[in-house]
Amino acid sequence: MFYLHPGCPAADCQIPTPSFQGCMRLLFLNGQPTNLSHVQQGLLGNYHELQFDTCNMRDRCLPNLCEHGGRCSQTWSSFACDCSGTGYSGATCHNSIYESSCEAYKLIGSSSGFYSIDPDGSGPLGPTQVYCNMTEEKVWTVVTHNISAQVIVQSSSPQKPHITIFNYSASAEQLRAIVSGSEQCQQEMVYNCKKSRLFNTKDGSPLSWWLDREGEKRSYWGGFLPGVQQCSCSLEENCIDMNFFCNCDADTDAWANDTGILSYKDHLPVSQIVIGDTNRTGSKAIYHIGPLRCYGDKSIWNAASFYQESSYLYFPTLQAELSSDISFYFKTSAPSGVFLENLGLKDFIRVELSSPSVVTFSFDVGNGPAVLSVKSHLPLNDRQWHYVRAERNVREASLQVDQLPLRFLEAPADGHLRLRLSSQLFIGGTASLQRGFLGCIRTLTVNGVSFDLEERARMTPGVSSGCPGYCSGSSSLCHNRGRCIEKSNGYICDCSLSAYGGTTCNQEVSVSFDRESSVTYTFQEPFSVMQNRSSQATSVSTESSSRAREDVAFSFVTSQRPAMLLTVSTFSHQYIAVILAKNGSLQIWYHLQTERSPDVFSPVLTNMADGRLHRIRVHRVGKNLYIQIDQDIHRKYTLSSDAELILIRSLTLGKVTRSENLNEEVMHAASKGFIGCLSSVQFNHVAPLKAALTNRGSSLVTIRGPLVQSNCGALAESTSHTLQDQAVTANKDNEQLSNGNQKDLAVIAGVVTAVVFIAVCALAVMSRLLYQQRQAKRSTSSSIKEEHRQGVYTDYRTELQLHNPIRDNMKEYYI
Repeated sequence: MFYLHPGCPAADCQIPTPSFQGCMRLLFLNGQPTNLSHVQQGLLGNYHELQFDTCNMRDRCLPNLCEHGGRCSQTWSSFACDCSGTGYSGATCHNSIYESSCEAYKLIGSSSGFYSIDPDGSGPLGPTQVYCNMTEEKVWTVVTHNISAQVIVQSSSPQKPHITIFNYSASAEQLRAIVSGSEQCQQEMVYNCKKSRLFNTKDGSPLSWWLDREGEKRSYWGGFLPGVQQCSCSLEENCIDMNFFCNCDADTDAWANDTGILSYKDHLPVSQIVIGDTNRTGSKAIYHIGPLRCYGDKSIWNAASFYQESSYLYFPTLQAELSSDISFYFKTSAPSGVFLENLGLKDFIRVELSSPSVVTFSFDVGNGPAVLSVKSHLPLNDRQWHYVRAERNVREASLQVDQLPLRFLEAPADGHLRLRLSSQLFIGGTASLQRGFLGCIRTLTVNGVSFDLEERARMTPGVSSGCPGYCSGSSSLCHNRGRCIEKSNGYICDCSLSAYGGTTCNQEVSVSFDRESSVTYTFQEPFSVMQNRSSQATSVSTESSSRAREDVAFSFVTSQRPAMLLTVSTFSHQYIAVILAKNGSLQIWYHLQTERSPDVFSPVLTNMADGRLHRIRVHRVGKNLYIQIDQDIHRKYTLSSDAELILIRSLTLGKVTRSENLNEEVMHAASKGFIGCLSSVQFNHVAPLKAALTNRGSSLVTIRGPLVQSNCGALAESTSHTLQDQAVTANKDNEQLSNGNQKDLAVIAGVVTAVVFIAVCALAVMSRLLYQQRQAKRSTSSSIKEEHRQGVYTDYRTELQLHNPIRDNMKEYYI
């Protein structure tokens, strides 16, 4: 770099006035880079009076300090990282915006659905999408592969075997992290065979096998123990031919089955399968490899208890030169103590409980000690679990404790960057004169790596693995975000942050609305869902934007359409609205940028105003929007913006009286309100229905119109019964109408019959009179008389025969 002196005479410099002032680097002449250190020696002709590095400018994006593919941009004195699309946030794109496991999603109140998980958090592995099945007691993580249908195999031999390679929705490194971080994993292997062997050979070499995740050949089949060339029927002693260890090895012409579950974690998932015995006449095999399924997060309840102030656990030196994040849970009754500490020659990093209500994060990278503190309005040594997350990078440091406001501290613009540590990492104690920690620590994660506290505690005096107490187990005693609180002789569930009630937070809180009813929850400090951080550094707003998230859940029963279910509005004219349209379909409206049109999503087009109970879940992370309806429908959408809701003003259930800035269709639904039942409404950590019932008169809750505590499930059943009763009544009316029609037809048939009978009788009388008159005429011969009598009789019989079918048909109406 060089500086062109402003006092250089134009004639001497042979350049136009005014002369250039500023900094230059990487000067090229005739396409060749120029060594600017030689400028003063006259290589640039008459340009002189050059001073080097006087402006102290340097390239702040080389090397790129933005992590995980973040894009670096710089100003004269600083740099910034664009983290959009990376799946990470923060000043240097260090923090994953996704949870690390399905178990972690369940702990924040999520339900079954597709989620992006980041198994190593801020580590080098990126996020991957999995299906989280939370319908059972265990939370299952399901990772699919490219072969979903059954595969039919014929004409394969040991020389030319059938080979299938399985490509999963996660990379090999991500799969390894998911499996190793889970308590248990399994994969179903379905194998049907007809005259197709697996292992029945003279030399004992397998005819079919599979490869594990590392590409190693495995010849044990589904359900048996690793390393043993057998099938599950051998272990269960129920093979069709006990001379063989697999059903297929009996080599019969009938179909056989060797299906089982692979459950040895270190070998999962299956990466390839090889089938080699279907080339004989009548040989055939059909197989299917199921998805990888894992449950449990080993790190979540990995805990250690510290009983002596002098006791501690130690681990290798913290790798935290440019950036590091530390997170854990703790519970204690002690007034202070050091959670962790790592020292260098001069540098250090420490997280501690400095007083009963204050957590402190301190460090020194050579710029002098820096201290961040978060003070709670309630004591933290209450023997309940509390969450701590501390982060330090080249731009800033931050400290988070529970749901308290995040504290930030900017790094000096041109200070030291690297944290140089040399000692071991101490957990629960310190190598300095600081006071040790008494209590429990669990779920310790540093830079995305989970520490096995339990294993290290087993070999350390004064420390025990696990943490005693009812609330420390992996089973959820309190449901739906309920908080488990230890008691001397048991536990209780604090349901204040849950939309549910009852002793274990599993009872729905339901309210019936009419057209004029509404509940408005006004957000005020300290209850604000998203704190206004406009006073913080620019990087903070970047972080909050990329981490923008909402979690909405509720149930409803209605027969009204259109209807307004829920709307969230901000002081910056943003809004979220959940409505039923004119046709009864559900619509989700997101208006995050006022200069753009809102995003509208219709997960299903069927009528949901059907008097049945429906459960809705809307979850947003950045631009990703996940919608779940009941237990069957899961949808993922992409928003046009990942902006956060800035300064949330209120949340309203039912009729909206202030409808400015709403779309016309939303305004129409807002004016119609809601008639029906709403239940267990949750928006992030706020439960507005519960607040309306338990905090009547509070300034946070405004109630308009009648509001009656109800039971949506019972209402849905009664509505269903009402519809059934209406159907029964309609059927009865139809039966009555049918019976009435039958009676009318019967009357008509009777009249017709009477008319026919009278006509026949009249005809008979007339015939009789004619007969008598002809008998009186003696001049007529007896033969002629007889013929005429027979003719009249014949006509009479014919007349009766013509009317008999009509009478028979009339009888059918009487039956």
